[in-house]
Amino acid sequence: MNQSVLIQAIVYLASGVFFVPIAKRLGLGSVLGYLIAGVMIGPAVLGLVGEEGHDIMHFAEFGVIIMLFLVGLELEPERLWKLRMPVLGLGGLQVLLTALLTSGLALTTGLPWQPSLALGMILAMSSTAIVLQTLNEKGLMQTAAGQNTFAVLLFQDIAVIPILAIMPLLATYPLPVSANEHEHVAFIDGLPGWLRPIVVVSAVLGLVLMGRYVMQPVFRIIARTGMREVFIATALLMVAGISVLMEMVGLSPALGAFVAGVVLANSEYKHELESDIDPFKGLLLGLFFISVGAAINFELIAENPLLVVGIVLAVMVAKALVLAVLGKIFRLKTDQNLLFSLGLCQVGEFAFVLFSFASQNGILAKETVDLMTAVVAISMGLTPLVFLANEKLLLPRIGTKEVVEKEPDTIDEKNAVIVAGFGRYGNIVGRFLRANNIGTTVLDFDSDRVDTLRKLGMKVYYGDASRYDLLKSAGAEDAKLMIIALDSAEKSLELVETVKKHFPHLKVLVRASDREDTYDLMDAGLTHIYRETVDSSLRMGVDAMTLLGFRAYQSQRAARLFLKHDEKALAGLAAVRHDRKQYFSSARQRIRELEDLLSSDEKDRWLKDVEDGWDPESLRNEFKQQNL
Repeated sequence: MNQSVLIQAIVYLASGVFFVPIAKRLGLGSVLGYLIAGVMIGPAVLGLVGEEGHDIMHFAEFGVIIMLFLVGLELEPERLWKLRMPVLGLGGLQVLLTALLTSGLALTTGLPWQPSLALGMILAMSSTAIVLQTLNEKGLMQTAAGQNTFAVLLFQDIAVIPILAIMPLLATYPLPVSANEHEHVAFIDGLPGWLRPIVVVSAVLGLVLMGRYVMQPVFRIIARTGMREVFIATALLMVAGISVLMEMVGLSPALGAFVAGVVLANSEYKHELESDIDPFKGLLLGLFFISVGAAINFELIAENPLLVVGIVLAVMVAKALVLAVLGKIFRLKTDQNLLFSLGLCQVGEFAFVLFSFASQNGILAKETVDLMTAVVAISMGLTPLVFLANEKLLLPRIGTKEVVEKEPDTIDEKNAVIVAGFGRYGNIVGRFLRANNIGTTVLDFDSDRVDTLRKLGMKVYYGDASRYDLLKSAGAEDAKLMIIALDSAEKSLELVETVKKHFPHLKVLVRASDREDTYDLMDAGLTHIYRETVDSSLRMGVDAMTLLGFRAYQSQRAARLFLKHDEKALAGLAAVRHDRKQYFSSARQRIRELEDLLSSDEKDRWLKDVEDGWDPESLRNEFKQQNL
C-alpha cells in the first residue's frame, strides 16, 4: 500500500516537473501545464493513474481552501467592505442570470425542469483555482477586471450554501444503492429547521472570535519557540480545522477558510502565514489540476464528440454573454470587460462536488453526470487558452479601439529648457529648475497625470514630445536644453532621433532606467545620460559610511571615485555587451579595478587633490568637536 502511494506521488510530481516548465516556456501558463500533465498520465494516454485520480482530486481540493485562506489574508475587512457592491450586485446577478440561461438551454434538450434547474445552478459556478492563479501569474488581480472577477468568485463560493440547500428539493431519480455509503451528513442535518440557521450563524461568529482572540495569542506562543515547522503545522491545522467545522454546519470549507483569512488580515503574523503556507497551496493546486486533466473521460468524448464540444461551447458562450452584459452595465472598459467575461466563462471545480451530490441524491442521472463532468473538465482545460487568445488576438484588435487620442495642448510659451516627462523623475528636475528661476516648458503624454499636476498648480502641457510639430510649437528651435525623463525607453529613443534630426543644436540630457537603456542611448550618440537610481544609491552609501564612523569627506570622495570609474567602465562594457563571455570577463575586471582604486585612494588620498571630496559643513562640525 505504501509503495503504491509512493509510486503515485512520483508519477504526479514527475509529470508536473516535466510538463509545467515546458508550458511556461511556450507562454501557456502553469495551469495548462498541469492539465496537460494530467491528460498524459491519465487513462487516455499513458494510463499511469486510473480511478484513484478522483480520490486524489478530493484531497487536492484542500489546495483551493488554502488559496482562499491566503486571498482572505490579503483582504483587510475595510477593503472587503468596499467590495460589497460588486460582490452582492455583480456576483448575485451573474449567478442568477447564468443559472436561468443555462437552465433554459437544458430544458430545450428535453430534460425535466428539476434537473435543468440543478444543471443551471451548477454551471453558474466558475473556477476559483484556475482564474485566480492565472490572474496572479499575469499580475492582473489589481485591475478593474481582476477585482470584479474576485467579487464574482467570492459570491459564487457563498452561493454554494443555498444551492446545496435547494438541490435536495429537485430530486427526481431513485437514489443509487451506494448513496448512503458516501453521502456526507452534516451536523445540522439532524437539527430542527428553526435551529439550523442559529447554529450556522453561531459557527461563523465563533470562527471570527476565535481568529481574533484565540489564534493570534496561539501564533504568538508558537512563534516564541523559534521552531518554524511547528508554526507551519499550526497554520495548516487551523485551516484544516476550520474546513471540518464548516462542513459540520453545512457550509463551504473554502468560505470558512476565506473568512478566517480576512479575520487574520491585520495580524502581526500575516506575512509569516503567507510565506509558510504558500508552497503547500501551489503544490496542492498543481495536484488538483493534474487530477482534473486525468479525470477527463476521453472515451465518452470519442463516442459523442459533437455533443460534448457543442455543450462546452454553448455553456462557455452563454456564460461569457451574461458576463459581458453585466460588465457593460457595471461600466467596465472594453479591455477589462473582455478579461472579465472570458476569464469566468468556464465551469468551476465546485461543479465536481455538486455533481457528486446531485448524483447521490437522485437529482441528476448518472449518464448526465458523466457527460457534464467531461464538459466541466474540458471547459477548465480551455481556460488558459482562452486567456492566451484574449491577450494575443482580441485585446490588440478590440481592447485598444476604445482609446481615443486626445488633442495636444496649445503651447503659449518658449523657454530655454524643455522637459519631456513629468513623472517621479522629471518632476524633481523640473521643480528644481523652476525653483532657481530657470524657465522650463514641460510636456507629458499621460493625461491623468497632467490633470493631477494642474490641480496642484503646476503648468504642464499635454502632448507626445516625440512629435516634431509639438516640439516646434514648444520652442525647440530657440531652446538650449532638452531634458528627457520619459518612463518608456522606446519613447526616449524615439524622441532622441526626432531631436537629432530636426533640432541638432539642442543639448540633450536623458534619463535611463538601467544599464540596457544606457547602452542603447550611448549607441544613439548621447553623452549626458543619467541612470535614475545611481545618485540616490550612492547618497545612501555615503550616509551609511558616515554613520559607520568614516569622515564625511572620505565618504564623499569614495562616492565620486566610484561614479567616475563606473561611468568609464560602462563605456567599455557597452562595446562588448553582445559577447556574453567577454562581457562578464570585462565586468569582473572592472570590479577588481574599482576595489583596487578605492583601496589605493584610502592609503594615499592626502597626496592627491581631495577638494572634490570635502564636505565643508561636516568638517566645521568635526573641527569644533576636536577643539571643545
